[in-house]
Amino acid sequence: MIVLTLSKCPNALRGDLTKWMFEIDTNVFVGRMSARVRDEIWKRVVEFSADGRAVLVYTVNNEQRFEFRTHNSKGEVVDLDGIKLFMKPSENKTE
Repeated sequence: MIVLTLSKCPNALRGDLTKWMFEIDTNVFVGRMSARVRDEIWKRVVEFSADGRAVLVYTVNNEQRFEFRTHNSKGEVVDLDGIKLFMKPSENKTE
């Protein structure tokens, strides 16, 4: 199972994604496909959403049972002993 969320993406990309996935809510796509097709879709998302953000979550055979990728996100993906977490920057600004 694959879940893809987008923000600030062109409508052409959304239309293209509906060929492969179901849009269950605005800019939220789900589907099931091979790893090769998933990787090609991710390349297309990164290419066409230069200013937008994207998050891709998909099932894999690891301890967490899923993997995720981000594009233009404020946070970063960190690997802690095989467990991937999403680390967001602190909102607290002290001056």
